[in-house]
Amino acid sequence: MSKEMVMDVQQKPKLQKWVMLSLQHLFAMFGSTILVPFLTGLSPAVALISSGLGTLSYLLITKGKIPAYLGSSFAFIAPIIGASSAGGPSGAMIGTFLAGVVYGVVAVLIRFLGLNWLMRILPPIVVGPVIIVIGLGLASTAIDMSMYVPGLDENVYSGTHFSVALFTLAVTIAASIFFRGFFGLIPILIGIVSGYVFAIFQGVVDTAEITAEWATITSAGSIGELLTGIFQSPDFLVPFVHYAPFDVASGEIVLLMVPVALVTIAEHIGDQMVLSKVVGRNFLKKPGLHRSILGDGVATMIASFLGGPPNTTYGENIGVLSITRVFSVFVIGGAAVLAICFGFVGVVTAIISSIPSAVMGGVSILLFGIIASNGLRMLIDNQVDLSDKRNLVIASVILVIGVGGAFIQLSDNLQIAGMALSAIMGVLLNLILPGKESGYGNGTMFDDSDIKNNQNRDDAA
Repeated sequence: MSKEMVMDVQQKPKLQKWVMLSLQHLFAMFGSTILVPFLTGLSPAVALISSGLGTLSYLLITKGKIPAYLGSSFAFIAPIIGASSAGGPSGAMIGTFLAGVVYGVVAVLIRFLGLNWLMRILPPIVVGPVIIVIGLGLASTAIDMSMYVPGLDENVYSGTHFSVALFTLAVTIAASIFFRGFFGLIPILIGIVSGYVFAIFQGVVDTAEITAEWATITSAGSIGELLTGIFQSPDFLVPFVHYAPFDVASGEIVLLMVPVALVTIAEHIGDQMVLSKVVGRNFLKKPGLHRSILGDGVATMIASFLGGPPNTTYGENIGVLSITRVFSVFVIGGAAVLAICFGFVGVVTAIISSIPSAVMGGVSILLFGIIASNGLRMLIDNQVDLSDKRNLVIASVILVIGVGGAFIQLSDNLQIAGMALSAIMGVLLNLILPGKESGYGNGTMFDDSDIKNNQNRDDAA
């Protein structure tokens, strides 16, 4: 793979090349971004729009110096489902807004206090097992979507649906392992498209909505009717318009979302380090980690005002940067604009809505396992010693409480459950038990020595 830069961060490509490169980034994040709203009952079209607007705001806050695309966060799938149960879809939006507030508070603290305080709260021995809980806690959701007929009150096994899920899984795995270049970065999208086609032949795809949308377009008698048929307003969920935020705010929603937000912030820092190494610039110092985290928080708040899931930086797009060596923020911004446009196209929305749950279930089997494996990888990369009794105790308690679904009932409408409880327990144990140094391991999670030699470019800018 070539390590030479093709296009620098501030370079603007010519229009035709600009569109193609932006489409490439859009396709890289498309599959993952629509999967989160699909699983949580939110609108995929709104998720696309909020990810696009969130990315544009992120680029603005970071002064156009970090080429990062933001999409739907997998870590918040279970909390969003829990918040929706506590306060309906509006409850999920309140939780999403609170997650954005947490990002903002942490950004301010990092700006004035530095990073060490956050590492004391969330060392790898806490973050790694919690990430494992995030993945394994969603395992039953993936299996239910894969095996059972959707829309029924009781689980009814379907061999047809399971075959669709397994076919989708097989194609996704094959694309992940054997495809190279750009196609190796979009195995999720390839799996969804292949599974969708297979599902059509199995007779489990309802194409009525797509047919209706296409009929509206083809029957248009004027330019106005054509545009009306193509572009449609998604199902936004706007505060003070569709619901009163204060009516659904609750302590349960806070306890569901806030602990997970702290964990995803640690993941965000890891993403920024990887991105810094790929581009060869220290983004943690310039424009600064506080700006990056604030940008992520503002993007998440924007999503909450529209009815979308929380946003986060996407590994798929970091992979695209790594392969193409095109670091232009204009390309990232173009992908954001295209995502917004796609969200308003009725046919695209109809196609997404018609994807069978079995297809998404097949993809989810791999994705949720990868999330759990990434938690394990964090422990390995940071060389956390699990033969140390302290580390073993913290990891064990987090895993069993989180995966087992333990909860503390504080009142009739307030409980600390599952993932949130496991994160809180992990933080408390890490702060209480002696020998905190062992929880950091011997790795380089926050070591930017690999990019110090390139810092002179930023200093000269």
